This record gives sequence, C-alpha cells and structure tokens, in this order.
Amino acid sequence: MKTKRAYIIVLDSFGIGAQPDAGEFGDHGCNTLASIVQSAEYTTPHMKQLGIFNIDGVECGEKEAAPIGSFGRLTERSRGKDTTIGHWEIAGIVSEKPLPTYPQGFPPEIIAKLEKAFGRRILCNKPYSGTQVIHDYGQEHEATGALIVYTSADSVLQIAAHERLVSPEQLYAYCRQARKIMCGEHSVGRIIARPFIGSYPEYQRTPRRHDFSMEPPADTMLDVLQKNGLETIGIGKISDIFAGRGISRHLGINQDNEDGMRKAIATLDEDFTGLCFVNLVDFDMQYGHRRNVDGYAKAATVFDRQLGTFMAKMQAGDVLFITADHGCDPRAAGTDHTREYTPLLVWGPDIRAGVDLGTRSTFADIAATITDMFQVRLTTKGTSFRKEIVR
Repeated sequence: MKTKRAYIIVLDSFGIGAQPDAGEFGDHGCNTLASIVQSAEYTTPHMKQLGIFNIDGVECGEKEAAPIGSFGRLTERSRGKDTTIGHWEIAGIVSEKPLPTYPQGFPPEIIAKLEKAFGRRILCNKPYSGTQVIHDYGQEHEATGALIVYTSADSVLQIAAHERLVSPEQLYAYCRQARKIMCGEHSVGRIIARPFIGSYPEYQRTPRRHDFSMEPPADTMLDVLQKNGLETIGIGKISDIFAGRGISRHLGINQDNEDGMRKAIATLDEDFTGLCFVNLVDFDMQYGHRRNVDGYAKAATVFDRQLGTFMAKMQAGDVLFITADHGCDPRAAGTDHTREYTPLLVWGPDIRAGVDLGTRSTFADIAATITDMFQVRLTTKGTSFRKEIVR
C-alpha cells in the first residue's frame, strides 16, 4: 500500500475508561464511553462496525462479530489530561513534566503584569466553568470594563469579554500580550480568548474563541511531514494547538462538529498528498464540561452519521485514524477533563479488518505509524503499527 492521504479525527474528550493512574488525577472509575452508551440518544453503527466495542477493556455496548477496522486503545503517557499535551502526544511528543496549573488562581505578580499590559482591571482569577463565569461576572464586566480572567484544572489562562465592549480582535491582542507574560515557570499550555454576547442572565459564548498555544518543544509529525513536501491540513483548533507550526493549510475554526466534518468530507474531493488533522471540540466544550450526557450522546450519534458519509468517499491510498486527546466523562463529579484511555480505530480500503492492536503504551504510536506510512523520519517514543494493519 502506498499512502496518499491520512486523516486523523480527534473526538475531543472521547475517553473509553480510566487509566491505571486515574486516581492520581482524581478520576477513579471515569468512563466517557460507558456514560454515553447509557443514553437513549446514542446510536453508533459505523463506529461499532469499526470495532469500538471490541477494544481491549471496553465492557459496554455490543461487540461487532466481524469488525471492518483495526482497533485498540491508547494510553496517555504524558503527565496531564489537557488538550495541548494530548494533541502533542498524538503528534509524537511525550510530555514527561506537567504544564503549570493554578488551582488557587494566578499569583498577584502575574495579575499585576496583566492589568498593566491590558490597561484594565481583572475580575475573578480562579478556576471556573466557562459558562458559569460569564453568568457570575458578566454584569460587573459590562458595568466596569474589567476583563474576566479565569483558569480550570487544565494549564490554561482564559480571558472572557463581551463583544459589545471588547471586539474579538482586541481580545486576541490581549491574549497575545498574556502569552508573552506567561513564560518560564508560568508557561501555560494555552491562552484562550472567550468572547461572549447577549444580556444577563442569558449570556452566550460565541464561536470566535481563539487559542494561543505554546509552541511544541520539538518537531512533531506535522513538522516532519511538511519539511518533506507533504501537505498538512488543519481543521478546527488544530492550528491553534500547534501554534500554527507544521500546518500548510488551515481551514478555520469550526462553527460546530458538523461543520468540522463537512470540511473534512470536502477535502476528500481534493487531490492532495499528506495529512488532514481534524479536531471536533463540541464533545468536550459543549457537553463534557457541562456534564450533559444526552447532549454528548446525541453529538456522537450525529458524528457517526457523518462518518458513514466520510467512509463512503474514501479511496485507495486513504487511511483514517479516529481517536481522542483525553476524557471528559459527563457523569463524573466536577466539570474537568478525566484521565482515560482513548480509542484507536483505523480504517481504509487498504487496511486489514479485525486487527486487534491491544493496549498501546502511548498516543504517539499514531505519529510513528503515519510517518512510517509516508516514509519520513520522526524522533518519537511512539512505535509504528503500520506492518500490523496494512494489507
């Protein structure tokens, strides 16, 4: 098989069960997939065909008698459970040291630097749900012009502002200033712009969110593919996560998961050689953090329907990898991500059916396999499984 086009679709937060170290993260017993399987809103014929319920350790759902895909589960080897290091690991980088987090809020010296740079006072400065924080601080923000700055269990600094008071472009400028300030020991994974609209108590976040990530500390799969003349297409927040590095073409932030899949499906009509890397964030942002089981289940059902369309358009030389970057069990306590194994489903006209890839030791096995398929070299702790799955 000569690989022409590889696709990675990241179902953001679609975990499939607690890792052995989940207790260290406060996530003992978490299982995103098991939670949504219980919902009447969940049907997934195409994922089932590929082998989602045949994966090692998955005890929910009905196993497929003859899976058409190769399947397994991936272990997050990096010390964390956030978007940045999850995607970096998929792309080949294992982060042995966790990124900084701020369970008590950012220190006074950081807040002072931010206020000086922005020329505005800061509100909140504590871990908070993104929807709850604009409800609780939105009125004061509108009355004073002070910016809402908050964090979460992840390595993030988030800045929320009403679009009537602060344009998205100005909010992005504030985030760029914050990115320069959050350096050294305070190098958080992402600075996130969180514009919102509406009136109290019906404030709504808009799709004009923008992430300002740290640059990866070493070459990723994207870098080496691009350096070897292959196209690297980012859909959704992929370009943001990798700070734009290694991306030859960015197809924009998605309006929602369906929009992201429509973009991915459209690329199947293009003649390119390389990788298309897709992130579908609604599973996490809209449903996982909000602990909305039925909403998550319905979104997964809609994705499965679009997956069928996607698979029908794939051609010889195409290969699809479906995975996730962490968990976010909608039945778990709290609102944070959960430390889980993630699914590995691989399919294409030239991919062997029914290959059980077992439990892999790192997400980076995906990067090792894709670079192996394109015959380019990547320094990574991942192990290629190309020979196991290619006919």
